[in-house]
Amino acid sequence: MAETEGPAVPERLLITRTTTGDGVSIVILTGEVDLDGSGRLRDVLLSSVQSSPGTVVDFGEVGFLDSSGINVLITAHREAESLGVWLRLAAPRDAVERVLRLVGVDGLIACFPSVEQALTG
Repeated sequence: MAETEGPAVPERLLITRTTTGDGVSIVILTGEVDLDGSGRLRDVLLSSVQSSPGTVVDFGEVGFLDSSGINVLITAHREAESLGVWLRLAAPRDAVERVLRLVGVDGLIACFPSVEQALTG
């Protein structure tokens, strides 16, 4: 089942949420994760961790991630931990991976080279 959450800001961030057969959510991001789209991303990720045994955030089509996006990831991670479910990041491009490493998010939230690897953990 695929559910497109729609652009947070036209042409900037598209958020699509799908669910695997075992109920794990995959949140696919396309575009830029910045202040304009971070509120909508927060809503989608919190909904996902509250309703799924696990969530994978696919960064494969994200070219930019700022501090507001980092804050959303940390908030979703904390919520997932409090509920006893998992949140994993997948397929970040070089620029996004560099930001995740610089601020230490990759040490807080498991980060995998592909969605498939994130799903198998």
